[in-house]
Parts: sequence; structure tokens; C-alpha cells
Amino acid sequence: MDNTTGTGKSFYHYVKVSIPWILALVITLASAYYQRITGPSYPAKGSAVFQGKEINYKFERSNSTNENCPVQLNVADNNLKGVLLWKRHKTKDELSRVEMTNENGTLKAELPKQPPSGKLDYSVRVIGQNTETEIPEKPVVIRFKGDVPSVILIIHIILIFAAMLLSTRAGIEVFRKEPQLKKFTFWSLALMLVGGMILGPIVQKYAFGAYWTGVPFGFDLTDNKTLIAFIAWITASIMVFKSKKPAYWVLGAAVVTLAVFLIPHSVLGSELDYSKMN
Repeated sequence: MDNTTGTGKSFYHYVKVSIPWILALVITLASAYYQRITGPSYPAKGSAVFQGKEINYKFERSNSTNENCPVQLNVADNNLKGVLLWKRHKTKDELSRVEMTNENGTLKAELPKQPPSGKLDYSVRVIGQNTETEIPEKPVVIRFKGDVPSVILIIHIILIFAAMLLSTRAGIEVFRKEPQLKKFTFWSLALMLVGGMILGPIVQKYAFGAYWTGVPFGFDLTDNKTLIAFIAWITASIMVFKSKKPAYWVLGAAVVTLAVFLIPHSVLGSELDYSKMN
């Protein structure tokens, strides 16, 4: 049976070409998912037992600066009461108490909106007839951020994802018999430059009021890890022309990029110093 297509290329050829891309896509999606669910902006989820019944909770850890953050807890009991407890993060403020309404077994209240990078610690105290408990035991930390124009945010996300994909694909290319290292290195660097080093600070400015909070101005790991990956690809781009063994440099840049992007998004992110507001 002849598997040759009308263009003269066999089915095996297309499979051979597709496998590296499929592998790169799987690795990229897996790392992006891991980064997402382990990041400090991902909702806090869990369960607690109160009066012999399990209560599942999901509390937000990120919210717009333009609106209060709704807090809801389904207790499945119309007779239970709740108090929302909150204070500004890393302050000695007294806990603020907000009486929650009980609507068909769901306790509801709102956290007050904060300036960009403002953080609050909060939890819900569930009150029964003879007992009460705090859910969760350790307060949730929520950070407020400004709204980023949709077009800018979408392009940024697409380009960062593409940079991660091309970076991983470049690392896989190293193991091919006749690797096209220069092409993949160039595209990895270009996407990291535009998506990370240009659009990244613009998104940061809209969301948190500062273009750059990484080295040397701060310890924002999102900024710092983007910078590390960018430097890795600058180095690889130089070495593909100068080194006798450029594959090592390209593989190194791909590994560095994968490693830094496995760091959860927004860890050690921008944080408002409330002491300067008092």
C-alpha cells in the first residue's frame, strides 16, 4: 500500500514532524496547568466539619480594584449565622467584622475593594446554637488588581504561551538528527521579548501600578523568572552562532525556561505597603 500523498510526502513523514510538536504542546499545557493551580491567585478550596456536617468552601484570592469581593459559603442550613472577619495584610489592624446574611443556607457578605496590590486576610466564622468555628483555620489572603484591557491581556497570554511552547519545542529539536536550532532559538527569543519583556510590564502597570517589580527594584518572581528565561535565550541565541556545540546552550535555555515557568504565577508578587498610607 502506498502511503504517499499528492505532495510526494508519506504519512510517516507527517507523523514524524507532528510528534515533536505534540510532545511540546503536552509539556507546555501540563506546566501551564500546574503553574495555574499552584499559584497564589487560584481560589482557596477545601472542606471543614461543623456540627457533624461537611462544609465545602471556595474563597477567591484575586479580585478587581473596581468592586468589592463577594464572599459566599454554602452551609446548607438556614439557621446558621456567619461573620466575615478581615484585616489588611501584614498590619496590626484589629479584625473587622461583617455580619453575613443567610440566603437559603448560603452565607453571604463582601470584602471592601482595595487599591492595586492591596491585600486582605479573611475567613468566615460560622456560628451555630451552641458552638462556632472559623473557616478556614488559616485566613485566606486576597490581592486586588486593576483591570487590564482585554486586548492587551489576551495578546500577552497568547505570546507567553507561544514562548513556552517554542522554548520546549527548541529543547526537543536538539535530539533530532539535523536540528534547526537557529530557527527555534530565534522564535523563542522573539516571543519571550514581546510577550514577556514588553507586554508583561504593560500588564503589570495596569494591574498593580508599576511596570517592573523584579530585580533590582523588588522580588516579584513573575518578573524575575521572565527575566531569567529571557537572558537564557539571549545567551542561546549568541551561542548558536559562536559555539561548536550550540545544542547544549539551546537545551539549557529550554530547561531553564521550563523550570522557571513551573514556579507558580504571582508568587512574591507586588504588595501594597499599608504603613505608607497611614
